[in-house]
Amino acid sequence: MNTNTSMVTEFLLVGFSHLADLQGLLFSVFLTIYLLTVAGNFLIVVLVSTDAALQSPMYFFLRVLSTLEMGYTSVTVPLLLHHLLSGQCHISRSGCALQMFFFLFFGATECCLLAAMAYDRYAAICEPLRYPLLLSHRMCLQLTGSAWACGVLVGLGHTCFIFSLPFCGPNAIPHFFCEIQPVLQLVCGDTSLNELQIILAAALIILCPFGLILGSYGRILITIFWIPSAVGRRKAFSTCSSHLIVVSLFYGTAIFIYIRPKASYDPITDPLVSLFYAVVTPILNPIIYSLRNTEVKAALKRTMQKMVPMEI
Repeated sequence: MNTNTSMVTEFLLVGFSHLADLQGLLFSVFLTIYLLTVAGNFLIVVLVSTDAALQSPMYFFLRVLSTLEMGYTSVTVPLLLHHLLSGQCHISRSGCALQMFFFLFFGATECCLLAAMAYDRYAAICEPLRYPLLLSHRMCLQLTGSAWACGVLVGLGHTCFIFSLPFCGPNAIPHFFCEIQPVLQLVCGDTSLNELQIILAAALIILCPFGLILGSYGRILITIFWIPSAVGRRKAFSTCSSHLIVVSLFYGTAIFIYIRPKASYDPITDPLVSLFYAVVTPILNPIIYSLRNTEVKAALKRTMQKMVPMEI
């Protein structure tokens, strides 16, 4: 056993290797998506950092979310582009562990951050008089710091746990990055106990923030229901719609991927789902928040006018 595990020093990421004739097309598509993702989220970071009208707690969290999305997509897409361009799909064992850590780190941090954003909406709508006290700058920093710390603990815990297990071969991962479930399939021996521990930990880090989000929006819906005017109800709900869309996309795919047994892993369907939340979702966030938010659109317009002053 020890001799065999010492031989597994690298893995093969074979997620798109069966599409040999489409490697060039896939490279162009993923490169375009990646550049647009980084540019869109970086633009939101710049707007929130420089525009005086975007200094509320909601936009503070949005800036952090955009920073997370840039890191989240950068963990997987650049290596995927390299593999598509070179035709080589090797990754070292330490590189695989590092990729898994950062992917889990950014993902778990976003789980907690989305809960903090839901609390921000709850405080703004249900406790408007106490909102400046409940969401002070210090509280925003504490919530964000807690989310980052949670991400570090989850990333380290899962990565150290999985890569302390023996890998006897084969070493082909049926995925385009080092995701937990396909890597766990390569562990030799009975992994049922390890699988149960991973599912319970994933359920804790996913369902606890999700429960807080549901509780916050339950209170928000009750408060909105008691607003007398239809215009007021529509305005209150519009401030939450963007966040609700992002939560639905992120948590829907995360629950599908992580809170289920290893035996249900599908090497065809699961990489496509992972492709959606690892590559597509990060590009949707700046679109959702910019197109559905008049303040962000106004800030973008002011920034463009400063960059390209109107001729007199």
